[in-house]
Amino acid sequence: MFKSKVFHSAILVVFISIILSGCASKEELCKTNITVWHWMTDREPAFKELAKRYEAKSGIKVNFDLYAPSDAYSQKVRAAAQGANLPDIFGILGEKRDFASFIKAGFILKLTPYMNEDNAKWKNSLFAKALAVNEFDEGNSYGVDSGIYGVPIDIMTIQMVYNKSLFRQLGLNPNKPPKDFTELLEIGKKISAAKLQGLVSGWGEVWMIDCFANNYAFNIMGKDKVIATIKGEVSYTDPDWIKVLSLFKDMQQSGLFASGLVTMVNKTAEQLFANEKAVFAFNGSWCVNVYKEMNPKLEYGAFLPPQASDKYPMAIWGGAGSSFVVSARSKNKEEAVKFLRWLTERDQQVYLAEATNNLPANKDSLSKIPDILAGFARAMDSATHPRVWGVSEFSPVIEAFDKGIQSIIIGEKTPEQVAAEVQRIKERELAKKR
Repeated sequence: MFKSKVFHSAILVVFISIILSGCASKEELCKTNITVWHWMTDREPAFKELAKRYEAKSGIKVNFDLYAPSDAYSQKVRAAAQGANLPDIFGILGEKRDFASFIKAGFILKLTPYMNEDNAKWKNSLFAKALAVNEFDEGNSYGVDSGIYGVPIDIMTIQMVYNKSLFRQLGLNPNKPPKDFTELLEIGKKISAAKLQGLVSGWGEVWMIDCFANNYAFNIMGKDKVIATIKGEVSYTDPDWIKVLSLFKDMQQSGLFASGLVTMVNKTAEQLFANEKAVFAFNGSWCVNVYKEMNPKLEYGAFLPPQASDKYPMAIWGGAGSSFVVSARSKNKEEAVKFLRWLTERDQQVYLAEATNNLPANKDSLSKIPDILAGFARAMDSATHPRVWGVSEFSPVIEAFDKGIQSIIIGEKTPEQVAAEVQRIKERELAKKR
């Protein structure tokens, strides 16, 4: 029996020695491999190229696995979390509460210590408003330990764009987009008279309606009152919310909206604008790459939605465009962090911006981006996002609000009716919470 154990131990030692010697002679079989899951179809070729560059530099092989569209990607991530099969690096799509749930379940590595190394060099190289999307403040309502949990690889702002050629056709100055809401409505009348299509956007995907409405809520009543509404301290029947809802009625009556806007998906809107079939679009900075592919000769400019009030500044959604997190359960978490740090350094960020026409997250990389992208980048000073507000509205309330705006646009309901309906749902959800 003793001899048998000795024999098996000897065999085990020989076996391990063979493996180790094999690694020495065949390094490629023993390299650390990092797996990244993503949903960004437009960035896949650039990611593959950067993976090659990183492997040449570090010897670490990075595998970018694409899962699209975004809904399919999110389902895969959720399923992988349930089965404890998450990759080394991935992204969380959805609301801040979804992000928080992954953190509290122990799936996401806290990155604050890495960000603060070397006098916070990594943290300071990135746009603060992009980092804020991936950060939880002390005492946040989600119950998450304060800190940074994700890395922005690019930034985005969502604002309006206009076709300069169609502006000339309407007798407008192609270098002067409207600055106030009254001027926007006057242009709507010109568009209607000329029988052109006005504003296109993916308002069939209601989150874009929510974004546009939030812009004007901040402009009319200010951030504090918007947050107070989410907390249940201000009613949606408040006169300021009626004003916000009434803007959509005014825009529709002026002729500003393109036909079919409330059922339009964003891809259709992008095709219409790129093919010069619409004067305005409401879209994110990612559109620069989309429009370039569809119509390289398109002449257009970006601008903030025109102010409806001078009481508060206009705010737009912006911050991190796409972000990655590191799996807290990855055996390669240290190497994964090193790769993300490298990916967000200046040279890699410049390459990503040039290859994909997305705004870089690294502040030192902006000097080489196209003028139209610079227009979106300048709007970062006006950027906010629901993921940095510290509170989240109930999903049924958001749905009722956004679908209510659709009803206003097609003339089914008045702003007052929508406000009352949204408030009823708000009170119902608050009662459930209590």
